[in-house]
Amino acid sequence: MATTPRRPVSPMDAAEALFKPAKKVEASVEKRAVPEARELVSLRLDSAVIEYFQDDGPGWQDRINDALRAVMAANPKD
Repeated sequence: MATTPRRPVSPMDAAEALFKPAKKVEASVEKRAVPEARELVSLRLDSAVIEYFQDDGPGWQDRINDALRAVMAANPKD
């Protein structure tokens, strides 16, 4: 019986020895957000739009959300 050397002899064997076989990963299940949950996003808006909603004081982000919901209600998707 031949024994394998402790160190690879050829450069190709040395390179192969550095990499472990990839583990099989099970398909991940996409987590669905809780209905009506708020999600933190980064959004670029015109400064005039931000000023318009901020002029009425605190709650301007909620007012933007309400305006977007009104657009969604007026234009339902299939």
